[in-house]
Amino acid sequence: MIKAVIVDDELTAIKSLKWEIENFCSDIEVCDSFTSPIEAISAINYIKPDCVFLDIEMPEMDGFQLLEKLQFRDFDLIITTAYDSYALKAFKESAIDYLLKPVDTDDLLKSVSKIQANKSKNALGKELQMALNNFTSKSTPNKIALSLAGKTLFVHPEDIIYCKSDGNYTTIFFKGDKKEMLSKKLKDVESMINNASFYRVHNSYLVNINHISEFIKNDGQHIVLENKVTIPVSRSKKNTLLHLLGN
Repeated sequence: MIKAVIVDDELTAIKSLKWEIENFCSDIEVCDSFTSPIEAISAINYIKPDCVFLDIEMPEMDGFQLLEKLQFRDFDLIITTAYDSYALKAFKESAIDYLLKPVDTDDLLKSVSKIQANKSKNALGKELQMALNNFTSKSTPNKIALSLAGKTLFVHPEDIIYCKSDGNYTTIFFKGDKKEMLSKKLKDVESMINNASFYRVHNSYLVNINHISEFIKNDGQHIVLENKVTIPVSRSKKNTLLHLLGN
């Protein structure tokens, strides 16, 4: 049997994938499933599964950050996502399988067949290590391209202090009191920036944690940035943020 773990912040997505596995993949045993990536890290290190079905787009901690924090990585990875982002390219080049939601049964069976072959050859986890190497070298380019009205702006991620959502628009605030508005949702801007230094501290705010100067617990938790801007922190984001800040 192939031991599997599912990590997805959407419970309905977990239930759907479990149903597919139970009905079409008799060789797979789902040992556990998690909506919290932080809980999943400890479990994966303990269970040592043969494969992990991992959602990349999660608010608490994205899938790439989860993979970087794991001690045990000798498993085959199957990415599950509803968003085909730039960040997946490094994984595609390393032959890592990914399933677009809603999961197609035929695609799932192909992925499982590949895991079975790798397990028989004692090759579980080799592709994952290649993918992480590629991702580390390609996910933080010197500059990123931001498409604005009538122009494309090329910027260094470290020059971005924070991003603020306004419905279908996002304002990006830079060093030197500069700002630009994009006609994109915050989740799309987060994918474009694609940098481990950025964390979604609130539904409306994406922050470069290197520019955080204070974390305030009084009068509702919030952070103060180097430019003296105060930003609220969601309760569900607090622990992960403090962990990223080294507390």
